[in-house]
Amino acid sequence: MNNRATNGGREAVALKEWAVVVRALASGEQILLLRKGGIAEEAKAFQLLSPAFYLMETYEHQKAELLKPEAQATLQDTLREWQPDAETVQLSLYGEVTEELEIRDQETLDKLYPYHIWTQEMAEQRLRWKRKQPLHLLLIRAWRLTEAAHVPMRAPYLGCKSWVSIEDDVPQSSLEPVLTDTEYEARCRQIRAALG
Repeated sequence: MNNRATNGGREAVALKEWAVVVRALASGEQILLLRKGGIAEEAKAFQLLSPAFYLMETYEHQKAELLKPEAQATLQDTLREWQPDAETVQLSLYGEVTEELEIRDQETLDKLYPYHIWTQEMAEQRLRWKRKQPLHLLLIRAWRLTEAAHVPMRAPYLGCKSWVSIEDDVPQSSLEPVLTDTEYEARCRQIRAALG
């Protein structure tokens, strides 16, 4: 994670996530991510390399059967928009992790079901994969870029890994919060209460 571009005070790093999930964060429908790391991860387990980051949409592994019915229309939108040979990457969302928790059992994971767009089966797959490693629950405060940024597609951005260093300066745009402070804190409290 070197060669990081300067970026006006914002971390020039991106967390890769399914496009449909990034859209759920951008709409305020969801404020959490469940991570175990990418298949090609340098570390053996997920590591929070930066508490603040851009979200880079990925498309390859999105599947309708892994998402709840209410996420299907958004999934189809992302697949229609996908350009596998695009020369640029669009960045339209910036996130900050306000809390990170480890999930090690199915009972705890089940309590999160109302708060994300994945099916029960998908959430279980994430928990079971690399069974000895915990599933990381990240609570994400998200901001929309008022103007989406486009940076050149680079070979290091490809592949199944969680993090990429953005090698080019990201055009500066102001940020607008997806949720107000009050709304975000209320959603965090709901999740904490559900987990007990």
